[in-house]
Amino acid sequence: MIATITSRMVCVGCGYEAPLRADAPLPFRCPRAGHDDVEHVLKRQLEAGHFPHDHDPNPFVAFRHLFTSYQLARTGMADADYVELVRRLDEGVARVDGRGFVFTPCVHQQRLSQELDGDVWVKDETGNVGGSHKARHLFGIILYLEVVRRLRGETGPRPRLAIASCGNAALAAAIVARAADYPLKVFIPPAANPLVVERLRGLGAELALCPRHPEEHGDPCLLRFREALAAGALPFACQGPENGLTIEGGQTLAYELLRQGEVFDQVFIQVGGGALASSFVQAYADGQRLGVVERMPTIYAVQTEASPLLAAWNRLDAAWPEIAAHRSRYMKPWPSQPHSIASGILDDETYDWFELVQAMQASGGRPLVASEDRLREANWLAHQTTDIAVSNTGTAGLAGLLGLRPEGRSLVLFTGLRRSHG
Repeated sequence: MIATITSRMVCVGCGYEAPLRADAPLPFRCPRAGHDDVEHVLKRQLEAGHFPHDHDPNPFVAFRHLFTSYQLARTGMADADYVELVRRLDEGVARVDGRGFVFTPCVHQQRLSQELDGDVWVKDETGNVGGSHKARHLFGIILYLEVVRRLRGETGPRPRLAIASCGNAALAAAIVARAADYPLKVFIPPAANPLVVERLRGLGAELALCPRHPEEHGDPCLLRFREALAAGALPFACQGPENGLTIEGGQTLAYELLRQGEVFDQVFIQVGGGALASSFVQAYADGQRLGVVERMPTIYAVQTEASPLLAAWNRLDAAWPEIAAHRSRYMKPWPSQPHSIASGILDDETYDWFELVQAMQASGGRPLVASEDRLREANWLAHQTTDIAVSNTGTAGLAGLLGLRPEGRSLVLFTGLRRSHG
């Protein structure tokens, strides 16, 4: 059955609705962002429809009816044309990275369950494009850009993309950009993994190292990234406030669980900037709206001891509209440079915090802080009880579970491949 779904891109803070037309501005960022203290994030809102039951192994084909890029494409392209576009781009990704997008495994881990005296499942993203979940977010953006390009009849050089990243997101961006023939500038910290830096150069990305300056507040990579956007680059970002379409690409991870009928009682998600966790909870909210799941599992967001999300959670003191109108009262940059073995989740802010804190509150969950000892224990345990070569960042969600007693069916996400350095 082909799902009939309509959707809109609406700012959660001010209500601005982005026009979804090929001749309209790209629906990446609310045009009112940066002018006040409102939580300006463009969010896709599903208006009607049924959850897709396409059994294609590529999630970007299977769930295409849910994507904003598909809604736009159907104004001038046939369904088969959109599918052909996805497959062409995916083939390009496979040529660059040696693999394209497929459903990733979600497996009951018997030895891990025995160790924790629970029922523990792992969604394994280490075999995904680029060795992490990050490429999901970025492929959704590139699909929209390519649909716009086709509808406009453009044939010239593609615009420059920009991303701020500490590693896996940059690598994923370089793979997807190279596959689709887009120039890319990557803003990375000086301590970025040398193996990732070497791979980025091999993929043709332009690199900009971003040291911290005492007089600046916030992530220097993000500050330099925003300067590049002001100069004309497009946000190829894994932060929803910079590009709202990054969320729906990430939602494919949870859509896979919904399509497979997997039901969990509690979910532990490692959180840096928050796009993965925000994507997850919004996908489950879609599943509730479209009738494929009854409730949201209890959501626990796991951070290192540098924990801006927990700090914001502890400041919550008003109704959601009031909170959205005063972002900086709640979400503040971490006051010092964070350090952790889970280096992939050391964002100065949890940029995609707003939907996440609402989902945690509604589901009975909360933010968790994992100590460095707990992070080491989680990674050690993952390697002792599974055959997954996962990084310290990738097992940070498990570190959160170690601090609580498993209740019912528990899901953790192993999100990043362990590389030789770091």
